Amino acid sequence: MIVDSDFVPARWLRHRHAQTIYASLPWAYRRWPKVRRQELRLPDGDSTAVDWLVAGDELPGTAPLLVILHGLEGSGQSAYARMLMESAYEFGWRSCVLHFRDCGDYRNRLPRRYHAGETNDLRYFLETLHKSPEAEENAGPVLAAGFSLGGNILLKYLGESGDATPLRAAAAVCVPLNLHECADALNQGFSRFYQRYLLKRMKRALTGKFDRYTAAFDWDKAMSASTFAEFDDWVTAPLHGFKDMQDYYDKCSSVKFLDGIARPTLILNALDDPFMTPDVIPAEHQLPEHVTLEVSAAGGHVGFIDGGTPWKPTFYLPGRILSYLQPNAAMPGL
Repeated sequence: MIVDSDFVPARWLRHRHAQTIYASLPWAYRRWPKVRRQELRLPDGDSTAVDWLVAGDELPGTAPLLVILHGLEGSGQSAYARMLMESAYEFGWRSCVLHFRDCGDYRNRLPRRYHAGETNDLRYFLETLHKSPEAEENAGPVLAAGFSLGGNILLKYLGESGDATPLRAAAAVCVPLNLHECADALNQGFSRFYQRYLLKRMKRALTGKFDRYTAAFDWDKAMSASTFAEFDDWVTAPLHGFKDMQDYYDKCSSVKFLDGIARPTLILNALDDPFMTPDVIPAEHQLPEHVTLEVSAAGGHVGFIDGGTPWKPTFYLPGRILSYLQPNAAMPGL
């Protein structure tokens, strides 16, 4: 099902680039909830980090748990993750941010990072929630929300898992459903600004983990990459077992996994998102009965500022995500 979004941009912030950039500025959301860090040791010997909202520790283990997946080069410190954690707590929910490998301030152990199709880490983490010694602390319904690249991973995981997922419901925001289309879009016009900024961060992360003698890819090509397509062809693909960028995008674009989703799932994308084009929006016949695609004319990329003032904006996403997930959190167990 495809529905129109109720989102209306703030009168003082209507342009798609203004929405995208302003939402990421440090003063746009100034609250920094306290979190505790858990190291998650993975089956292949690697590790990553999970940040849990400390305030949620006072809630019972039967309270709903919201698992948040961040975007490209994001972390639990990203504003959209912080505001969603605090909003979830106001609903009486516990929450955590599962970091992708080598993200935030945590360095993983193996010579690899993360990519848009890495669903095994999410799958393993969800399994541990009910199989670990702390299982009683995670006895409530589990839900998930993913942003951008994290949304792609979440949708791909749901499509792969079908009924075999412990998640009750999910929401995915500003999802690069077709990685080919998104790589092209980010190489056009002002969107190249975001591409340059993110590539700079990605290269900096590489230099903190590899050098030309330890890299399992062509170091000189990696450092010279000027587009996402080049970076993914020269770094992401060889580092994670894909033949090339085309193979990576073909196998990891979440639009190909939508028909396998068997849990209530909201996808919320904006037509003016500068990280993609409207061509990524699937046709209604491509959506299974459990998926609702909400399409907004505005919002930019993980912006969706709907009011307030430039000094204290208000945000549409936390309330929309939680209002969608809430009925499924309250339902009897699966």
